[in-house]
Amino acid sequence: MVKNMTITTDEIQLAQEKWGAGIVAIGKIFTDGGDYIEAAENHLDTLYAFEDGPVLFKPTKAGVEQFRLTKEGALSYFVGGNDKYQEDNGFALHPWIKVRFDNKGIYIHDGYAVAMENYYFTETSGNEVKVEYTFGYFKDQNGNLKINLHHSSIPFSAG
Repeated sequence: MVKNMTITTDEIQLAQEKWGAGIVAIGKIFTDGGDYIEAAENHLDTLYAFEDGPVLFKPTKAGVEQFRLTKEGALSYFVGGNDKYQEDNGFALHPWIKVRFDNKGIYIHDGYAVAMENYYFTETSGNEVKVEYTFGYFKDQNGNLKINLHHSSIPFSAG
């Protein structure tokens, strides 16, 4: 059992870098004809807390099955191909070349942290796609930072 469950801003930023690198890797593996499903499963197992209970997962481009509480639902969003989630096209399969996070605010209290603002997905053309996010983090029994809240959405546009 890990004694120190304190979360630092540096740990959150490292987790965000790993998350972005994982999304880029899934798309590259898909493009290269590799086992992108395994890559996505590893991404979820490494960074999300599905083994500890429901993860409050609200992906960006989901309008029918907006809220996913299971690894199956999150995996479908990232790689598609699941008949239960027919709207999923595999968000992580898009060949993103970079993901960067901006943190407007990070709240840390009693071993739990929440970060929010925008993250930016860079396409192969160099175009950046801005998405709003809120991620919640805690440490598992091995001291690994895990996500148990993932909310993302396209910014509101009045026009």
